[in-house]
Amino acid sequence: MKRTWTRARGLAVTAAVPVLLLASAGAGAVVSAGGDDSHRAGHDGTAAIPAPDSADAGFARDMAVHHQQAVEMSFIVRDRTQDEEVRGLAYDIVNTQANQRGMLLGWLDLWGLPKVASGTVPMAWMTSGRSEGHGDHEDHEDHEDHEDPGGHQIREGSPMPGMATRTELEQLAKASGKQAEVLFLQLMTTHHKGGIAMARGCTDLCSVPQEKALARKMLDAQKAETHLMVDMLRQRNSAPQH
Repeated sequence: MKRTWTRARGLAVTAAVPVLLLASAGAGAVVSAGGDDSHRAGHDGTAAIPAPDSADAGFARDMAVHHQQAVEMSFIVRDRTQDEEVRGLAYDIVNTQANQRGMLLGWLDLWGLPKVASGTVPMAWMTSGRSEGHGDHEDHEDHEDHEDPGGHQIREGSPMPGMATRTELEQLAKASGKQAEVLFLQLMTTHHKGGIAMARGCTDLCSVPQEKALARKMLDAQKAETHLMVDMLRQRNSAPQH
């Protein structure tokens, strides 16, 4: 069956963002500020502010960067093709991921944590969290996603797993028509694999309920979009990058 991605569906995903934002603001109102107790839950049972090297902070920083490139690529392809299906997908990605990025950066502000952690390896929070015995993944039916090579490895010239290199972005900016559509779909499919790996990591390792809920929405949405893009590539006699 052919999958279709409608603008209405994308807006439905985006509509959930303000609700989560309000929820996060409510949670922030009961979080204690900094200090030596910032790694522990409050006496009244409220959540503690995440530590700078926690999965919560690492996911917020890394996914904000990851989302920014997805938005950039979507804006590029919007101007390089007249294909309504590709332009609609790009619109949905911009609309959804720009909002989610704002939430992630807002949480870092709320927690009083830096948006950039110099000297930190991207996605290191995933490895350290699992090495401590946390994060037994509950979605065993997603085994096929673990086999995707773009989800966990940093390619030469790429700042983070799944992300396009500057050369690839320049190629996309110079392409047009079907060539731009295929390159965008290939780059975004690889990009989503990295995003899926990070979102799954947060659902396993993050402690803030609102952030885990957002990660789950990202995981579900990006998996659906990945399947859609594979179908769109097949319609254009092409396939994802390997």
